[in-house]
Amino acid sequence: MTQPILTDMAALARRRARATPEGLFLHDLVAQDLQDRLAMVKKSFTDAVLITPFPAHWQGLAADLPVAPRLVESADTLPLAEGEADLVIHVMDLHWRNDPVGQLIQCRRALRPDGLFLGVFFGGETLSELRACLGQAEIEVTGGLSPRIAPMGEVRDLGALLQRAGLALPVADNDRTRVQYANPLRLLQDLRTMGEGNALNDRLRRPTRRAVFLRALELYQQSYADPEGRVPATFELITLTGWSPHESQQQPLRPGSAMTSLAAALGTSEKPLKS
Repeated sequence: MTQPILTDMAALARRRARATPEGLFLHDLVAQDLQDRLAMVKKSFTDAVLITPFPAHWQGLAADLPVAPRLVESADTLPLAEGEADLVIHVMDLHWRNDPVGQLIQCRRALRPDGLFLGVFFGGETLSELRACLGQAEIEVTGGLSPRIAPMGEVRDLGALLQRAGLALPVADNDRTRVQYANPLRLLQDLRTMGEGNALNDRLRRPTRRAVFLRALELYQQSYADPEGRVPATFELITLTGWSPHESQQQPLRPGSAMTSLAAALGTSEKPLKS
């Protein structure tokens, strides 16, 4: 079965070419969070790889991590040697990948046993306000709906991706950042400087009618503006954490190996099932 193509990678490259250092402010927040997470890991790392669509921007950010990583530009096929790293970090790219599990598998192969994987990317609540307003405006004006924002994953479902890739001790957590803008138009301008414009393969290939955008901006202002007229935009950042399997890691007990019954632990009596 052929895997559906979510992202037009050539279009994504064009969008990212327009990004500016100021527009990558969320990458700066991710770098600070990675510093905090790695500081809490009771393990030292010597060989790290950091995968990013913006390696030039991350040169300065990566200098503050506990170990200086080798920077690798994101791609469908990553230039990673098997077992080359004890730490692989994948930042702000998985939400656009047509094969995210394939990316995770490549990262796991690059890890030595007991190596750590950290992946950060946008989650499903990202731009929820803009998504709602654009959808309503397009239905009102054109009577239809076209793909505009990538269908990003939900945190409750993403831990399974780590398991499918063969990573152990999987954890998925999220953090929501709300950014205030003077008006909705400033948000659209920021998305351009972030390199996060619409690159969906099934996007509308002709210019969107001006009336759709005007109505969407009007709805955004009406629905979300504060008393000063500013509007929020939600960005959900999901972090995946997993380890390359190793015998020293915690292992689930074999079924039937428990030494104490659940009834004893709960302080109640055990009643046999009726046959």
